[in-house]
Amino acid sequence: MVKYTISVDGMQCGMCEAHVNDAVRQALPVKKVSSSHIKNQTVVVTQQEVDEQKLKDAIHRTGYTVLSIVKEPYEKKGMFSKFKR
Repeated sequence: MVKYTISVDGMQCGMCEAHVNDAVRQALPVKKVSSSHIKNQTVVVTQQEVDEQKLKDAIHRTGYTVLSIVKEPYEKKGMFSKFKR
């Protein structure tokens, strides 16, 4: 799985977060998406890599600006994840 941390400028409230989340869900096959207007970021978890330009475009269409995208491997953390090794 892959985790994208996206720095987003312009979100002011919970509705802004919801608009960004909905746009990302509609544009790409994601496992999880969450936004924070306090942190000015959106975190997207996908099963496999996605086109970063499509991610930027989806957010841009909602009226917000993508400042940066950081991609990193994602490992689901749960109560028993430490025993999987």
